[in-house]
Amino acid sequence: MSQRALLYEEALYTVLYRLGQPEPNHVGESSELLRYLQEAFRMEPEEHQQMLKRVQQLEKPVFCLKATVKQAKGILGKDVSGFSDPYCLLGIEQGMTVSGGSPGLRRRQKAVVRHTIPEEQTHRTQVVTQTLNPVWDETFILEFEDISNASFHLDMWDMDAVESVRQKLGELTDLHGLRRIFKEARKEKGQDDFLGNVVLRLQDLRCREDHWYPLEPCTDTYPDRGQCHLQFQFIHKRRATKASRSQPSYTVHLHLLQQLVSHEVTQHQAGSTSWDGSLSSQAATILFLHATQKDLSDFHRSLAQWLAYSRLYQSLEFPSSCLLFPITSIEYQWIQGRLKAEQLEELATSFSSLLAYGLSLIRRFRSVFPLSVPDSPARLQSLLRVLVQMCKMKAFGELCPDSAPLPSLVTEALRAGTVGWFHLKQQHHQPMVQGLLEMGKALLSLVQDIIGDLHQCQRMWNKIFHNVLKIDLFSMAFLELQWLVAKRVQDYIAMVGGSVTPEVGESLFQLYVSLKELYQLGPHPSERDGVLALEGFHRWFQPAIPSWLQKTYSVALARVQRAVQMDQDTCRLALVYCSLIKARAQELSAGQKDQGQAANMLCVVVNDMEQLRLVIGKLPTQLAWEALEQRVGAVLEQEQLQNTLHAQLQGALAGLGHEIRTGVRTLAKQLEAGIAKHIQKLVGIRESVLPEDNLEICFYAEGCGLPPEALHTATFQALQRDLELQAASSRELVSKYFCCRLEQQAATTSEELGAVTVKASYRPSEQKLRVELLSASNLLPLDSNGSSDPFVQLTLEPRHEFPELAPRETQKHKKDLHPLFDETFEFLVPAEPCQKDGACLLLTVLDHDRLGTDDLEGEAFLPLRSVPGLTGMEEPGEVPQTRLPLTYPAPNGDLILQLLESRKGDREAQAFVRLRRQRAKQASHQHSLQPGR
Repeated sequence: MSQRALLYEEALYTVLYRLGQPEPNHVGESSELLRYLQEAFRMEPEEHQQMLKRVQQLEKPVFCLKATVKQAKGILGKDVSGFSDPYCLLGIEQGMTVSGGSPGLRRRQKAVVRHTIPEEQTHRTQVVTQTLNPVWDETFILEFEDISNASFHLDMWDMDAVESVRQKLGELTDLHGLRRIFKEARKEKGQDDFLGNVVLRLQDLRCREDHWYPLEPCTDTYPDRGQCHLQFQFIHKRRATKASRSQPSYTVHLHLLQQLVSHEVTQHQAGSTSWDGSLSSQAATILFLHATQKDLSDFHRSLAQWLAYSRLYQSLEFPSSCLLFPITSIEYQWIQGRLKAEQLEELATSFSSLLAYGLSLIRRFRSVFPLSVPDSPARLQSLLRVLVQMCKMKAFGELCPDSAPLPSLVTEALRAGTVGWFHLKQQHHQPMVQGLLEMGKALLSLVQDIIGDLHQCQRMWNKIFHNVLKIDLFSMAFLELQWLVAKRVQDYIAMVGGSVTPEVGESLFQLYVSLKELYQLGPHPSERDGVLALEGFHRWFQPAIPSWLQKTYSVALARVQRAVQMDQDTCRLALVYCSLIKARAQELSAGQKDQGQAANMLCVVVNDMEQLRLVIGKLPTQLAWEALEQRVGAVLEQEQLQNTLHAQLQGALAGLGHEIRTGVRTLAKQLEAGIAKHIQKLVGIRESVLPEDNLEICFYAEGCGLPPEALHTATFQALQRDLELQAASSRELVSKYFCCRLEQQAATTSEELGAVTVKASYRPSEQKLRVELLSASNLLPLDSNGSSDPFVQLTLEPRHEFPELAPRETQKHKKDLHPLFDETFEFLVPAEPCQKDGACLLLTVLDHDRLGTDDLEGEAFLPLRSVPGLTGMEEPGEVPQTRLPLTYPAPNGDLILQLLESRKGDREAQAFVRLRRQRAKQASHQHSLQPGR
């Protein structure tokens, strides 16, 4: 049979002959475990059935209970001295059960083990003399045939040695001791005293048990007889599988572990997720059963886990943090003598292999852990910590004594990796055409990549290596790269020689600037150990200086000529532009029958001219005229500067002002009649009632002669509200937003999204807001299983009023649409901000999602002004419950959010808008998924 078939037979045998009750998080159904094994070993249905039938025909193992009597406490004192000399008799009674699993329902009797279990199947502990808290720590293997009708029995006795009355009177300490002497005088010499017993049904035990069990009495006298600490484990003897007969148990378990872990990792990769090191319940159950049945120690289980994980880590992708637990476990239990020679060699090989593989990853860390992947820094740090922990192990020191210190190995790997990365980058930038200009551009790109890499080392990677290994990656990388760069740049400049064309000269100048930036990244001269290869790099570019000076002269001359021409053209074009747009507006407005459209066109003209005037007025500042005048003052006279600059600017501004005034007068004539008609329609009166100055009506309510209600229509009120919002600060807008949400909630009568019930009060003496979140009800089922995992986030809003108070969260309830939270939260906050407009407690109900973003169930707002205790200094009495309906934020069209979003320079406003937009998007998504609600 192949190794795969042997393992499959072993795994099937383990499941078919499992014993004991399942662990809390393990799988109880054997059929589910068999299906998992078929999938993990990739067995075809026919092949699986054949193997299963073959295993069922194998001989059953010998079932055993491994019982360890650890200790007892608080037992009875049967001797004259007030102590006892306890020992235990234990065994398994086959064919007789304890009703209901309770030893108390069985007829109480002494010597249960002596009378019911054959002597050859009875086991006995050592006698511990003169104690009430004996310690044995003895292990026994008890065989049984059928777990369904077998029970474990343990009797505890006090050894009674034959002593003379004189000896006993010498040990007498009190009247109780004298009473014991009279009692012993009535019994047979050498008869032991019964201390209590423990009776357990085997089918009620788990595969592993570790508990304190009460010692049961045989009579009602002394009912409290102390406790006994017992450990149980169901194991197999003489397993019939070929793997068990031909290979050590530890080796078989290691291969089975590798097979199942490989399957777990592959399954996660198929689902485009990374394995986090947690085994599925099926795999954990099978491995636990196999290790228990084979009676593997915890140390050997940890050793097998280390060997399996360290091997698979080198071929499959999963977090290196999975290796920390077996490392810690091996270190805690390490005793070199408990391993055989081949196991020691295997462990040493695993250490060397993982160290070599880890160093290869560190050598290529730039490509293996790219910063474009968010978790790359955490993965690298985890790998370094695993290597550090491994190299600190006693086992590593004993099995790999010749290994160099880890920091020196990592430093050498980083140095070699940096040089290798440089050569790869150089090859990547190698030009297709081997010309001087192309080679210069390639070298420039290489230097810029090196600068970027050093910035990454300084900003991110250096912190990781320094924190874990005290290695200065940045300094090491800089020293290596600057030597390599210096050699390449000097070789290139030597190739250029004296034939520096304008194009090559410009390329050399860019290379010089990049080298200067690279050089400045290095350590300060006082901190250097030696001379840098880039020291005095500016001298290398001496052949290019004439080309650079000629380029500087040409560029400066062109800029001066262009600036003078631009000054003249700008003023001239400004006036021409005004004339053109004015003529075009008059042409269009003349053909318009609608005076409103004509007025709109004139408004555009006036605005354009005003913007142009503002732009022209900023020219002296933007072009730094004052600095220019200071520089050329010694060459040009003040009159020349006045005529060239200021006179042209003043003439342009005067022309623009005249055109703007003309446009405004024309606009006033166009608007006057239209405004008068509009006001007349709003108030519903005749034109004859209006005063003569119709334009003034729009802006002065008291002097217009209109009724008071004329400017209180919905249109004017909406306009007034919009203007107030425009003039408000960002924080005032945020407060108004929550005022609006409170008003919307107050108008909501439906609870189709659910509701939350709270009790809130304020204690003025303590300045403490107390919130009791009682429950939520009628929540939306947002998970695929038709339920939700809800929790509530509590936040005091607006945040600028409560900047120091962090959000709070309730516990998460699994699969519950009507959760009862019953949790209390306290906020230390003065009363003043709670009484402001818009101050509220925001209750955000979310559905917890392990894999993605939490889903939104809804929001509720509790106005803080209404909280008992905030209006006065008296402490609140009985606090009523408040039921708040859940609502969704509006998906779009909120004017306040639009105004806040338009204020791009306000970070606080932008952060608030992003959060609200995210909540609205979540609400829109959930609404589309719940068409029936």
